[in-house]
Amino acid sequence: MSGCAEAAAVAATLPGAGVRNPEAPGVRPPMVPRQASFFPPPVPNPFVQDTRISASSRFLILLLGSILLPIRAICVALILIMAWPFAAVATVGLPEKLTHPVIGWRRTLTHPALKFLGRAMFFSMGFMVRVKGKIASPMEAPIFIVAPHSTFFDGIACIVAGLPSIVSRTENIYVPLIGRVLRAIQPVLVSRVDPDSRKTTINEIRKRATSRGEWPQLLVFPEGTCTNRTCLITFKPGAFIPGVPVQPILLRYPNKLDTVTWTWQGYTFIRLCMLTFSQLFTKVEVEFMPVHVPNDEEKSDPVLFANHIRNIMANALGVPVTDHTYEDCRLMISAGQLTLPMEAGLVEFTKISQKLKLDWESIRKHLDEYAAIATASKGGRIGIDEFAAYLKLPVSDVLRQLFALFDRNHDGSIDFREYVIGLAVLCNPANTEELIQVAFKLFDVDEDGYITEEEFATILQASLGVPDLNVSGLFREIAKGDSTHVSYEFPSHAERMDLRLGIYGSLSGRCFGQSNSQLLFTRT
Repeated sequence: MSGCAEAAAVAATLPGAGVRNPEAPGVRPPMVPRQASFFPPPVPNPFVQDTRISASSRFLILLLGSILLPIRAICVALILIMAWPFAAVATVGLPEKLTHPVIGWRRTLTHPALKFLGRAMFFSMGFMVRVKGKIASPMEAPIFIVAPHSTFFDGIACIVAGLPSIVSRTENIYVPLIGRVLRAIQPVLVSRVDPDSRKTTINEIRKRATSRGEWPQLLVFPEGTCTNRTCLITFKPGAFIPGVPVQPILLRYPNKLDTVTWTWQGYTFIRLCMLTFSQLFTKVEVEFMPVHVPNDEEKSDPVLFANHIRNIMANALGVPVTDHTYEDCRLMISAGQLTLPMEAGLVEFTKISQKLKLDWESIRKHLDEYAAIATASKGGRIGIDEFAAYLKLPVSDVLRQLFALFDRNHDGSIDFREYVIGLAVLCNPANTEELIQVAFKLFDVDEDGYITEEEFATILQASLGVPDLNVSGLFREIAKGDSTHVSYEFPSHAERMDLRLGIYGSLSGRCFGQSNSQLLFTRT
């Protein structure tokens, strides 16, 4: 039986479920505990960019592109070729992963040349850069925090900041020409095949950030992936773990036509380069904000520190913050592979995983279950008809109330985010007296005030989809001996809890990977 069916069965025992309100039919039942904290994200999808180009703009792009595109492409290639000897001098004889900073004649000779060539390259691509604010010294701020991260052109922040070191994948240093230049700025390298890479990277960031100017400043894009700049997604805490002062850097691209945004859904790398090179010029603003010195609380809590900096930057940009992260992008790809719209995979992974104690694999498994229901419906969402068909139940007032427990925004459909939250919340409800009473009424089929073993077995067998399930042991334990029935007025609250916990253990146990037999025949 799927998690959806189990949760729907559990939902029937929640306050308000199955209880008709003659004055307000179809009204959503009261929210179960913890639901109120799951607000929907303020933006629909930060990982998609839909640039619409008018006919006049297309004509202008073709006209200018025929002249500017080849010239700029040649200029970029020549500048990279010119930069390579300086980068080679800076790195010759040095290991890929540096243990000591590059100092002396190597840096004195090569660093100014690489900074000049970097500025020349962006100028040749048509970028008009406006710089605001003052760049902090290594002693003032060992780390630069750059956001929003929306394109590979964001590397211009590194050029303007004076070529600080960056965090980069190990694979990038093997790219012809660019890889050698990257090595020259002494990056912190991250390996995807090394299981200890995250720990090693954090230790390296901490070592450099606390070197008191011995190492170059670090520049970090804490979002970890590109967005469309409509919000700031979750800042990863790695750059904030050292607890040192940081300088936020804001990036803006105030152009009438957006040709730079590079997201998971949108233009490809080649297409964006062609469009950008075909513009007369591309404006970019780089703003260096005041240095932020963390207080004691932020030093001891990198997540708090990261969230505070994100809020400061979001306020300056005038955009909201969301709890999306790179894992949402992975879920988007998985959704596309399951023939769902890619945006169906967005759940704000950081918030969902922390509040519901779910890891990526658990949420990915729920996506498979969701796809089995939603792929038949238009738009990849679950409507009341699909909900009823999947549970093999008629559309009724009771079913609509169960559906409403999932449909959090009252739009008449369930998206994947609502599905995941609904499963987790309904499989983990609070143990209140009201829930126990409603659970009892669910099992009391003939409404005579008593539950017989036959009624108990009927509900459990139907909800679990196991027609030959033997529940005698559990019923006898709840009934305390040889009694053929139980009433709500048990001798104690604890014994009523036995009934309620037995019910919930049976219906929701598989949400946690436990076997039915273990739950049914072991006192909860």
